[in-house]
Amino acid sequence: MEKSSLIGRFIHRAGFADERDFVLRVVQPALVGLIDGTVSSIAPIFAAAVSSNSHTAFVVGISLALGAGISMGFSEALSDTGEQTGRGSPIVRGGITGGMTALGSIFHTLPFLIPNTNHALIVAGGVVSVELFVIAWMRERFLEVSLRSSLIVVTLAGMIVLGIGVAVGSS
Repeated sequence: MEKSSLIGRFIHRAGFADERDFVLRVVQPALVGLIDGTVSSIAPIFAAAVSSNSHTAFVVGISLALGAGISMGFSEALSDTGEQTGRGSPIVRGGITGGMTALGSIFHTLPFLIPNTNHALIVAGGVVSVELFVIAWMRERFLEVSLRSSLIVVTLAGMIVLGIGVAVGSS
């Protein structure tokens, strides 16, 4: 562990054995939630905006964020006791996963508070780009995946789901 780094000091003070322990117990559940919340919510939110209006997209996005956050939190908590895998408390992991799923959905829902749907779509697209970059950076920082390949993979996933949302919303 690099004790001179801010993250290293946090890991040490929070009681994690090392960075690998922190990745297993915090980063991995956070990434699962953030990826799921960001990518899976793009299609329904953008479909609602394209087929209806900003208000409808906002309502769909908020309900999706809350419902998906709860669902993913329970899924993570019930999938592994943590004893066999060393991944820690299922309640803590479930809370992290659920919270990050909700956050991943909420950030690109908020632009739909803008009444003009076209402007909201542009802002939401920018927010999604930032979210995908954060996911790629986290994968590089904690999972030692190259930033370039991570950006390609997460952007491709986001574009596929966005295309589905726009196609369904336009039908």
